[in-house]
Amino acid sequence: MTAEHRATFLREFLRDPFTVAAVAPSGVPLADRVTAPVPRTGEPVVVELGPGTGAFTAAVQRRLGGRGHHIAVEINPRFAGLLAGRYPRVDVAVADARDLREVLAARGHRHADVIVSGLPWAAFAGGQQDELLGAVTDTLAPGGAFTTFAYTLARWAPPARRLRRSLDARFDEVVTGRTVWANVPPAFVYFCRRPRVSVRPPVLVPA
Repeated sequence: MTAEHRATFLREFLRDPFTVAAVAPSGVPLADRVTAPVPRTGEPVVVELGPGTGAFTAAVQRRLGGRGHHIAVEINPRFAGLLAGRYPRVDVAVADARDLREVLAARGHRHADVIVSGLPWAAFAGGQQDELLGAVTDTLAPGGAFTTFAYTLARWAPPARRLRRSLDARFDEVVTGRTVWANVPPAFVYFCRRPRVSVRPPVLVPA
């Protein structure tokens, strides 16, 4: 991550702190942990939610090595433009993560094999958090994996506890990873599998 990208991240935080919700991007050790479920073989569909300036994007690209379909869903157009210029192999969608089903359908996919999240969960109200997680479980393949992270020092704060309860309600398996102390601030990863899909009308996928 260059100094220019860090400066861009900080400017966007100051411009809209409730959307960005962090003053600096995540570090490489956390990125490697979050993207661990991305398979190194095959042609997986990998979705990245809230990629920001690309802290996790680079790790996903390294694991894919030119394979599969990497879709980055970013609501901030400045971040999206930066990502598209820096990672030409990434399919960048300027969209709300809650519209993930429509984003996938527009690209001919019904499901994602892996969904990696860099979204600032603590900045979301309960209803918005539920909508976002609903979009994840509705689009994740039955055998797929969803990963997201939380800051260790805020683990017992109400937003973090609400997130954990929501994950437990929406997935059959939720595993908490070890703290990545090298990250600033220290963080840990939730590894979630076997989504409990809600009943929603289908989205037509173009032929």
